[in-house]
Amino acid sequence: MPEHILVAVAWPYANGPRHIGHVAGFGVPSDIFARYHRLKGNHVLMVSGTDEHGTPITIAADKEGLTAREVADRYNQVIGDDLRNLGLSYDTFTRTTTLNHYQVTQDIFTTLYEKGYITRKLTLGAFSASSGRTLPDRYIEGTCPICGYTEARGDQCDNCGHQLDPVDLINPRSKIDGHPPIFRETEHFFLDLPLFAQRLQTWIEQQEHWRPNVRSFSLNFIQELKPRAITRDLEWGVPIPLPEYAQRDDKKIYVWFDAVIGYLSASIEWAKNAGRPDAWRDWWQNGQARHFYFMGKDNIVFHTVIWPSQLMGTSSDGRYAGSAQGAFAEVPLQLPYNIVSSEFLTMEGKKFSSSRGVVIYVHDFLSRYDPDPLRYFLTIAGPENQDTDFTWAEFVRRNNDELVATWGNLVNRTLANVYKNFGVVPQPATLTTPDEQLIANVETGFASCGALLEAARFKAALSETMRLATLVNSYLSEQEPWKVIKQDRERAATIWYVALRCVANLRILFTPFLPFSSQRLHDYLGYAGDLAGPLTFKEYTEENGMSHRVLTGDYTHWVGRWEAAVLPVGQVLREPQPLFKKLDLSLVDAELARMGS
Repeated sequence: MPEHILVAVAWPYANGPRHIGHVAGFGVPSDIFARYHRLKGNHVLMVSGTDEHGTPITIAADKEGLTAREVADRYNQVIGDDLRNLGLSYDTFTRTTTLNHYQVTQDIFTTLYEKGYITRKLTLGAFSASSGRTLPDRYIEGTCPICGYTEARGDQCDNCGHQLDPVDLINPRSKIDGHPPIFRETEHFFLDLPLFAQRLQTWIEQQEHWRPNVRSFSLNFIQELKPRAITRDLEWGVPIPLPEYAQRDDKKIYVWFDAVIGYLSASIEWAKNAGRPDAWRDWWQNGQARHFYFMGKDNIVFHTVIWPSQLMGTSSDGRYAGSAQGAFAEVPLQLPYNIVSSEFLTMEGKKFSSSRGVVIYVHDFLSRYDPDPLRYFLTIAGPENQDTDFTWAEFVRRNNDELVATWGNLVNRTLANVYKNFGVVPQPATLTTPDEQLIANVETGFASCGALLEAARFKAALSETMRLATLVNSYLSEQEPWKVIKQDRERAATIWYVALRCVANLRILFTPFLPFSSQRLHDYLGYAGDLAGPLTFKEYTEENGMSHRVLTGDYTHWVGRWEAAVLPVGQVLREPQPLFKKLDLSLVDAELARMGS
């Protein structure tokens, strides 16, 4: 029975182009997972968009002499293009400045407020001494009063893990200009997180399938929950939906509260755009649906504590009586099933930093190299379970010694020889025991690799797939069909048939990881249709007349299935080309020079 799988991908900030460290966390892993479940025949809904509110956007706007909206418009386009070119198969990649998102966010706010989970109180707010604008907690750092760590943030000390307030810090300073913040009294709305502490603990303790670091971090975090401000003194953000704020433009719902609501609002937008306005319920109202959230480790708490609290509070009585969408009445909302958090990717031993030039932007990378080698590296050598380092030397080695030498070599020598000598899938004679054993071994990959992908163990799944490709290479080296054909064409045809059968199956197994080259191989083997077809942009206009672009795709007609492939004898092959390019070692020095290293 097909499952409903929500793939909820962290929302990239629209304050600049994204670098490869970003997509190593939220991008490539989520797409691998979504493509696998589509191949399984499950109903996948993969949603996200650009996060366009908050201080990062206004800071970028000030630097560029633009309005916040102009900055958001620019980088929504840049980021959307990059994600499409990397092959991330969203059902809806939208933005948080849509009318739909405003309505859903305000509806969640109102529901929580009316149920008493949002309260208001006077507090000391931090403001920039240079600009006068509010400073979010994460833009303030200083010395932790508990452990003495000198780079503690205004919301939390990463050294001892304690939650903090900016006023708690010793010698606080703005991360924007280095000046001490100015604290003054202001009224804000708070999400009363301590009210959810017991429910959160019970729920998190039950999630034994989570990655250990995610589960343990979250359990530690909820031991000292505090009410958390969800508004800021800003002009840029979602308006507060209360009558006394209708004519005010000096205080908005803050970005961390509205961004996570985007998973729900994007699902609602997708359903409306698809002409089935209630279809989002199949994922959010269906008790059997499973929700998987993808992000870097710095976003864990938002997805294991804050967003679940919003969902619990909204549905605290088992129902969500929303109003903004009209059809929200009586809807129970699903909690996350799994939080797939990645560690950090560094570059040449240094933390990614755009300001210091330690950065590789996605669009720069893809302007010089193909997307599949990057996807391969970020999976096989990426930060799935621990911080890892990207180096140009290691990228070239992985590309040449693994991707090209193993999988690329197998495809090239198999298809080139069969195309040259037969032109079609050859008729085999009786298969020998080694022939049958090889086919059986490769076909076990659908179970073994599938189980690893189900558990979000992407590196292990790709390693297993590469191991199977190595088995086929070894078989060809032992059987030597290029020699056998000179004396026994029938036996050579059988050997090549076995190799083609295995390649056809590996084509499916590699598809979640390497969609572009898998599609080309699909074509070379003579198959029709899209195994991993193109992604598209669509423009939509809302009721207020504002239009925006959405990255999406029509995945219902994709022909791939996560099962042993049928390879008809006599199927006409197309002239093959190498799947991957061998990279010259000289590019290492060239790329380091480009960075100024």
